[in-house]
Amino acid sequence: MFGVRRTRIWEMCSERCLMGNLKLEVLVRQKTNEKEYNLKISQYNKPEVGGRLQADASPCTQEHIEKLVQEINASVEYLFGPRDPRVRGWLMLDSYLPTFFLTLLYLLFIWLGTKYMKNRPAFSLRGHLIVYNLGVTLLSLYMLIELILSSWQGGYNLQCQNLYSAGEADVRVAKVLWWYYFSKAIEFMDTIFFVLRKKNSQITFLHVYHHTTMFNIWWCIMNWIPCGFFGPTLNSFIHFLMYSYYGMSVIPSMHKYLWWKKYLIQAQLVQFLLIITHTLSAAVKPCGFHVGCLMIQTSYVTTLVILFVNFYLKTYKKRPSKSDPNGFPAVTEMKNGDHKELLNASNGILYKKEQ
Repeated sequence: MFGVRRTRIWEMCSERCLMGNLKLEVLVRQKTNEKEYNLKISQYNKPEVGGRLQADASPCTQEHIEKLVQEINASVEYLFGPRDPRVRGWLMLDSYLPTFFLTLLYLLFIWLGTKYMKNRPAFSLRGHLIVYNLGVTLLSLYMLIELILSSWQGGYNLQCQNLYSAGEADVRVAKVLWWYYFSKAIEFMDTIFFVLRKKNSQITFLHVYHHTTMFNIWWCIMNWIPCGFFGPTLNSFIHFLMYSYYGMSVIPSMHKYLWWKKYLIQAQLVQFLLIITHTLSAAVKPCGFHVGCLMIQTSYVTTLVILFVNFYLKTYKKRPSKSDPNGFPAVTEMKNGDHKELLNASNGILYKKEQ
């Protein structure tokens, strides 16, 4: 009898202890959930300002972006060494993200723009093209003149030399080269004109590859070699000639004076070969340039030579046009948004199709 009572008392105590533990667990969970809820509320809302709760930007998103920027910058500096402090604080140079996102928007516009224009009439944009070509021509001329004057002021030569050899002249060169870097973003308009004028056949791999890579590579050059004047001087000269050609080709009466187009095409290849030679000279006779930069620049320009020669041979190995005994297709009005692959490293030329 006493054993039964003890058992019953033990069971009652166990039940009460169990209920107590359950109540305690529920209470702890409630408190924990309340703390977590309050923590989440404090993360996503600022204190009251002016009688209203101010929504805070997602801290997770901000932290992730900042962390991404730090990782990208650290990776690039690991490859190329410390950045040149003289360009710190310059527009779009401190972080790679602006250059990356502009490139991404450029590629998205090509993809979405071609879909949007598929069942719509092409735009003419003649006036826009004239203004654009004139603007790039003048910008190229400015960069060419300023690079010649500033490199002359700094006593630059055609060999490799130290990045800090000319003082104020170095900074003057760097300021011009920032415009050169930014002009690569302006030249995205070449492809935009293609899309809006429904010249999709001209949006080739060579065209897109060159436009995207030049803009991104020059972000690196501006941060590590902001005084590298040789390549931009050559390219500014070529650009000035090309965009002048574009403007002249719009005027029918000027077509008979455009016989020099084939030499302009050949000048592109000569430009690439000279840049490769000049870059390799810095490897033979070191002068402070980071080896990683030299390797990337040489490799990149080599890809342009290969792609350009391949397209050149495919184009000019065809049957000569009846209207051109020299073997070059007859020229007609040419402007941005028309056939451009042959000078794709900067822009292009429009040729009349063979009959």
